[in-house]
Amino acid sequence: MPKGKKPKLGSGKRFKALTSKLEKSGKSAKSAAAIAASIGRKKYGKKKFAKLASKGRKRAAAARKA
Repeated sequence: MPKGKKPKLGSGKRFKALTSKLEKSGKSAKSAAAIAASIGRKKYGKKKFAKLASKGRKRAAAARKA
């Protein structure tokens, strides 16, 4: 990934990076995820963020099966 470029939206890498950054600042894993979700909803809107979250849950379920 070139410097300054963000990962593709929907890959989950942006969310993971933000939660990691929040955890390093002293937040718990649970609160970091909640804060990141709140930021995502504010940035992308309720409907679009719900769609992205749904894709992430499906991807996680598929990874658990494999």
